[in-house]
Amino acid sequence: MKKNKSFFLIVLALTFFASPLFSQIKPEAGDPPNRTDIPQFFKSKLSDVQSEIEKVKAGEVKTIAVSPGGRPIYAVYYGEKDDFKSQANYNSAVAARNPAYYAQKDKSTKPVLFFIGPVHGQEVENIVGMVNLIHIAETGKDYRGKEWPELKEKINKCRTIIIPCANPDGRQRCPYNTFLGLPTDIMTKYGQGTRKDGSFYGWPGAKAVHPMKGDVGILGAYFNDNGINIMQDEYFNPMAKETKAILEIARTEAPDITVSLHSHENHPIILQPAYIPMFQKKRVHNLAIAVNNRYKKAGIDHVADDGFWTPQPEDENSLHTTFNLISAVHHISGTMAFTFECPHGCVLNNTSVPRVNYNDILDIELLLFDEMYDYILNNRIYWELN
Repeated sequence: MKKNKSFFLIVLALTFFASPLFSQIKPEAGDPPNRTDIPQFFKSKLSDVQSEIEKVKAGEVKTIAVSPGGRPIYAVYYGEKDDFKSQANYNSAVAARNPAYYAQKDKSTKPVLFFIGPVHGQEVENIVGMVNLIHIAETGKDYRGKEWPELKEKINKCRTIIIPCANPDGRQRCPYNTFLGLPTDIMTKYGQGTRKDGSFYGWPGAKAVHPMKGDVGILGAYFNDNGINIMQDEYFNPMAKETKAILEIARTEAPDITVSLHSHENHPIILQPAYIPMFQKKRVHNLAIAVNNRYKKAGIDHVADDGFWTPQPEDENSLHTTFNLISAVHHISGTMAFTFECPHGCVLNNTSVPRVNYNDILDIELLLFDEMYDYILNNRIYWELN
């Protein structure tokens, strides 16, 4: 039986790496080549995800959806699922004045953490974080060989769901395994895509056409192969199977804390969510300060002390505030949800020095995760029937 399983995995791996669904594409002529100095621990490719998935023993792997391009979306589960004795959906329970009707949470149940790997395929740094987090859950070490005994212990105390890459279609279309040291325009070109005349859609222009179809030269890695940006889907009637799968995990798992992992060219930062209750906004704000202090203490890139949002009730009234994936997962489960932005390490021109290096990026990811576990283990909100 073991021999047959090993043979099957070898055939599966060979098929995977040879498949055009997962083969690495190349940058266009005139664009910088993919860097060749990427260290072994910086595992940002779909093949890295597949390799890690095949090694999982302590966790449980599920294929939660198949993308429009025919690529699997995996979730890895750690910790036994508690019975929350649900008798209503979250919003009905809140209307009944007690979310415990949706999920009874007390000291006998484990905290639940939900990590949503990149929904934008060019934000590859977060695949690095997710693959290394799975490796820590399995072995206690990251791929540098650094031990994380306290993080491993925290994982063991919780229920954890990890989606390593929520948009494999977009990731496959991104020709770069890192944007470290590359011009920001290159990330913009392949991330948000181009029109047929070669002009960039950019941000926020890439959100002005949705689904992204029609005047498309390069379909940006923001989108799946149907042109859907999962972060800005229609959440009352989702267009993407990936979105439906993420929402179903939130609904059935009732996570205490959820992060959607993103990247940008600026400092690492937790963004303040919209359309969630003020008490949760303040909790996210407190976590953001703790994470930033952790970066400061580690001597890596961080936000200035005055660079954080200060909770204000009128923030709810902005015309430009979007109800996005973060708002959706909160309103389906009550989770403390937020977006995290990791630095790509892009530069404004080819002679600039990036603020982060490969080691910094992995530390930024793993220190965030460690602080998330700390926060929810020490600041959990219990939902109990009276």
